[in-house]
Amino acid sequence: MNKETSELLTRTGPGTPMGTLMRRYWVPALLSSEIEADGPQVRVQLLGEKLLAFRDTEGRAGLISEFCSHRGVSLYFGRNEENGIRCAYHGVKFDRNGQCVDVPSSPQSCQRMHIKAYPTVERAGVVWAYMGPADQQPSPPDLEWCGLPESHVFVSRRLQFSNYLQAMEGGIDTSHVSFVHRHEVDEDPFHKECKALDYIKADGNVIFTIEKQDFGLTLFGRRNGEPDSYYWRVTQWLFPWFTLIPPFGDHSLAGHVWVPVDDENCWAWSINFRPDRPLDEEELAALRAGQGIHVPYDESRPGSFIPKANRDNDYLIDRRAQKENRSYSGVFGFAAQDYSLQESMGPIQDHTAENLLPTDKAIVMARRMLVDAAVGVTQGAEPPALNAAAQHVRAAGVLLPREQDPVAWAKEHLADDLASPVHSI
Repeated sequence: MNKETSELLTRTGPGTPMGTLMRRYWVPALLSSEIEADGPQVRVQLLGEKLLAFRDTEGRAGLISEFCSHRGVSLYFGRNEENGIRCAYHGVKFDRNGQCVDVPSSPQSCQRMHIKAYPTVERAGVVWAYMGPADQQPSPPDLEWCGLPESHVFVSRRLQFSNYLQAMEGGIDTSHVSFVHRHEVDEDPFHKECKALDYIKADGNVIFTIEKQDFGLTLFGRRNGEPDSYYWRVTQWLFPWFTLIPPFGDHSLAGHVWVPVDDENCWAWSINFRPDRPLDEEELAALRAGQGIHVPYDESRPGSFIPKANRDNDYLIDRRAQKENRSYSGVFGFAAQDYSLQESMGPIQDHTAENLLPTDKAIVMARRMLVDAAVGVTQGAEPPALNAAAQHVRAAGVLLPREQDPVAWAKEHLADDLASPVHSI
């Protein structure tokens, strides 16, 4: 990849082509549980913008500029009271829509003191924000997990010290599962005791079939299965930052959202969900403990969402465990195994130095589609997959006869997630 293309893909601040594209979609901003009515406001940075989230007296979520329009003081130090945030410096007050509702020293000045605010909706325990043009607001997110009862869904977020692109590309790179995760899968409660693990560990030479879709890409990773079948891992990548992970056995389904904080950091959202039933107490206990694709947090930095295993402690790497084949990379935890390597690329990977392989075909295609969409938006084109109905897809893991076309199979079995059974082995 040349430097110009890399810059276009990785820069997401206001006014950039990629930032303009991403602002046309609903952005996961924070967990609903992070804010309470008239409770403390929370700093949130998205796409290079410093924002403030709060819940007003009536329980409505607001997302506004962090800074007062008077003297630029951070409203983080303000008072959340009576349906608005009041600046602690001179008492200027703003509601959740960014409207100035009180200037104690100059009431007549209210009209010219408004600040930026973004519309919000809440789905699956997440506060989503729309940061694009007001007259182009799309329908709210409608991935399967967004429409389930909260009892069926577990969502977490963590801060990752890398550009969103190299993080997201890990989510569409099924070939790495045979290596970095090969020992973790045997013990993790959301992966263990599945026949799929035998195929993944036995065959690291993944053959890809990739289908371009209106919503993004469907990725078919083929491994040898039984003598008369192939094992297919079907991953879904949805514009501009969603991934749906192939399930394992009877364990819950899973996915990610990769959202830029700024150009050198991103929010990695992780989701587990059960379409058929609420998550049970055993599952919830494991999820809260940071197992599966989630993480335990650094307790010395509460509220930071920084993982316990992080760059400051070399991700708690255990060289003996690596030598003894208890951890392929010496790092424990699915998420930590991924982000430790992705962060090792640097805050923004030097794409001009990479040498891609045939197994990187999906990454190449996703990059091209993102570039085309970002350039298109700057020229007045409509972004892909704005219609939430395009998000009604599901990932799968399945054994198919060797002569069967996986693309045709997926069109029949994964098109309507709500009406279809889960396909997993």
